[in-house]
Amino acid sequence: MADTGSAPEYKKYQTYALNIDPDQDDKATEIKLCNFSRPHMRAFHCSWWCFFIAFFIWFSITPLLSEIAITLDLDKQQIWTSSITGVAGTIFMRFLLGPQCDKYGARVLFTIVLCVASIPTACTGLIQNSAGLAVLRLFIGIAGGSFVMCQYWSSRMFTKEVVGTANALVGGWGNLGGGVTQIVMGTLLFPLFKTGMSAERAWRTVCIVPAVVAFFTGVAVQFISDDSPKGNYKDLKKHGNMPEVSAAASFRSGAFNFNTWILFMQYACSFGVELTMNNAAALYFRQEFNQTTESAAAIASIFGWMNLFARGIGGYSSDKMNAKMGMRGRIIVQTVLLSCEGAMVLIFANTSNLAGAIVVMIVFSIFVQAAEGSTYGIVPYVNPSCTGSIAGIVGAGGNAGAVGFGLAFRQLESYKAAFIVMGVVILISAFLSLLIRIKGHASLLCGSDDPNIGKSTLAVPEPEGEDDDDA
Repeated sequence: MADTGSAPEYKKYQTYALNIDPDQDDKATEIKLCNFSRPHMRAFHCSWWCFFIAFFIWFSITPLLSEIAITLDLDKQQIWTSSITGVAGTIFMRFLLGPQCDKYGARVLFTIVLCVASIPTACTGLIQNSAGLAVLRLFIGIAGGSFVMCQYWSSRMFTKEVVGTANALVGGWGNLGGGVTQIVMGTLLFPLFKTGMSAERAWRTVCIVPAVVAFFTGVAVQFISDDSPKGNYKDLKKHGNMPEVSAAASFRSGAFNFNTWILFMQYACSFGVELTMNNAAALYFRQEFNQTTESAAAIASIFGWMNLFARGIGGYSSDKMNAKMGMRGRIIVQTVLLSCEGAMVLIFANTSNLAGAIVVMIVFSIFVQAAEGSTYGIVPYVNPSCTGSIAGIVGAGGNAGAVGFGLAFRQLESYKAAFIVMGVVILISAFLSLLIRIKGHASLLCGSDDPNIGKSTLAVPEPEGEDDDDA
């Protein structure tokens, strides 16, 4: 056990199972994946599991869309309209939840989001037309806002030396829900339900299962985890160890930082691509390669399964390059991954046989998710006092990208044309790394890191009057 010694301020735990850095608010300096102890690793595992469940219910309907289209007589544009609304609503949620994380912490917000989003998920069987499908997916999209809590929570628990890896692992394992839902809903539960009822009755009832799981996950996390290494925000404020934080001031500081919007656009070209593929992959393989609903869902799930390790690779590479080259190393990793991602999308667009398309999709997916991990290796450095707001804004970029790419898939005549547009936009986003200028850190081409600000990363949120100079 790593002993922190005596401390004058309130702390829920006097000893920790992980080594910690007292100068970084008792954040852990290591990650032990097989450890579930409170507060650090319990928060780590709760973070990725809650986001996994949120992602699962967010896209639980996608492998069923071909069946829903048959029942409701929907065309391609109506299906894509529902997919766009499913990710568009999350943009607002991520903007909203970021500042609230700085104020209330991630744990309480996870409970609220999961419990609320489980309600429209359970109501999937009630839709009768395209408008109903679009509205339903808009409200289910509330679950997608949970990514902000996922990243914020791990940023509150781990030091700057390992935060890139921690953020990447919890984000990646959470995103894995997008692949698992393709398998579980499209290949396992839907055929199982269909054995005892019609196909229509099956898709109308099967979404009740993930809705129930999401609701009880939201309730459980409230009681088994902590907001920060030293305890819950409510208790820290009660004992005078944490100031009251203005959500509006936090959002303003994050939004007025130019680097936030560069990362917003780059995340649109990584996570936005993943969201688009979650909506498009099963439909693409069914229509372009004449696969059944079940086999198309199984193939589409491969994209999401790469989250098991790929996002972690991006975060780990970012941390390692940071150790060697400082912030310049993190930006180099970001640029290389986005460039490779864009190139692989263009290759995928021009692959005409099934086996080749699957292989290229796997490589393409690895670069997509690694770029997501490298992005959130940079986010905690932009302005430490409003990390939640910045995480929310950048996360919203992913959904904004999904809306933009979704419109391309909706409006363009062929999937190939849409994928070419996607690839070109991603390549352009890679060059935006030249514009990243974080105060006290090296840029891609010039400057150097200031060693005196190293310990300030991921500080406890400050009240409104103390963070105005850091915008």
